[in-house]
Amino acid sequence: MKILHTSDWHLGQYFMGKSRQLEHQKFLTWLIKLAADQEVDVILVAGDIFDIGSPPSYARELYNQFVVELQDAVKGKAIKLIVLAGNHDSAATLNESKSLLKAFNTHVITNAMDRVGDHVIPITNNKGEIDAFVCAIPFLRPKDISSSSAGETGSDKQRNLLESIVSFNEAVVSCAKNKSPQALPIILTGHLTVVGSSTSDSVRDIYIGSLEAFPAARFPDVDYIALGHIHKPQIIAKSDHIRYSGSPIPLSFDELHYEKQVLIAEFDKQKLKTVHEIPVPSFQLMKQIKGDISEIESQLQKLIVIHSSAAQTVPKGTHEAETIWIDIEVNTQDFLGDLQKRVESIVKDTPLDVLMIRRTRPREHSSLESLDELSLDELKPIDVFNKRLDLEQWPDEQAEVKRRMQNMFKMLLSEQGSDEQEQSEAIMVSGSEL
Repeated sequence: MKILHTSDWHLGQYFMGKSRQLEHQKFLTWLIKLAADQEVDVILVAGDIFDIGSPPSYARELYNQFVVELQDAVKGKAIKLIVLAGNHDSAATLNESKSLLKAFNTHVITNAMDRVGDHVIPITNNKGEIDAFVCAIPFLRPKDISSSSAGETGSDKQRNLLESIVSFNEAVVSCAKNKSPQALPIILTGHLTVVGSSTSDSVRDIYIGSLEAFPAARFPDVDYIALGHIHKPQIIAKSDHIRYSGSPIPLSFDELHYEKQVLIAEFDKQKLKTVHEIPVPSFQLMKQIKGDISEIESQLQKLIVIHSSAAQTVPKGTHEAETIWIDIEVNTQDFLGDLQKRVESIVKDTPLDVLMIRRTRPREHSSLESLDELSLDELKPIDVFNKRLDLEQWPDEQAEVKRRMQNMFKMLLSEQGSDEQEQSEAIMVSGSEL
């Protein structure tokens, strides 16, 4: 038995004003072919089908088309599709087509249900025999599984939410084990942050102000745990059976540093056999460029030459012949008022589309960090203030601003000193009167 584990599609996302529709369409087509070629039994989507609660109509259309086309592609063998709501998803939106999609061998789980048995989905083979159970648990909203009481501290709420998630998971898994006449594989899902996982810029906090991360040791004893929410594929707690599949496309530029993938967990009759990591092709060229302005200009020119050469030999319609999205981080201490224009002049009439230009300023040695080994008794307030100002870059036209800020701070210190002197003298006078 094979289960294809994927998550965090974020259909309908607009990335810095750019639609990801074409990328998602290509990914879903690729995923259907992979499922058919690998003869998987289940596709498990562990949350965040959509990017927002009210996705655009084209995103809903992509989702519905995927369900229909999946079953059309595998007419000889029905593939069960299990869709779980994530923190980005609206339960109401996913529930709109839930009943209809059930006719296409698709189970949609959007929230914690009163009957834990409704979260247990049997996986049957062509003979109708049960080969495994999936404990399909979506993103668990605190209001659905826990309650708060007056006077609770932040720590109390955090502990209560943690124990509520643990109890809910254990109840669903226990129900699955009771349904199993023999020791069949049990797969648990979850959409949450687990302790030790590595996030990216595009990952949104789930339990704001309460539960930061879930300890892996608190998961029930099962054969495979299919996780969603974190966009970087990774193994958790050095346990090969606890996995994040990650998002199939980069949802921020910092996600370019690792390969996107989906997972195929293969089971024998009683346990997990192996987990195959299947790389997802790139459906949109994206590059992140860093350096000083001269290095940036050089790298842009090289990209133009390389891309132009590749485009001459690649048929139109493939991603190599399309636009490259660029993120630029310029490392400089100079004030570059013409930075935007310089970049635009290089990429004009080229396939390069610069989505972001950021400027970082390298710290000088004379920073607050150099004061770490000094005690507070050795420091004066004006010294700390001046060191903080030194962390900023001051172009010639702003030198006067820096000088005025220093003078104002000195005046404040002087006024504070006068007040303290007056208070000290008043205390001495009152003491003498006593």
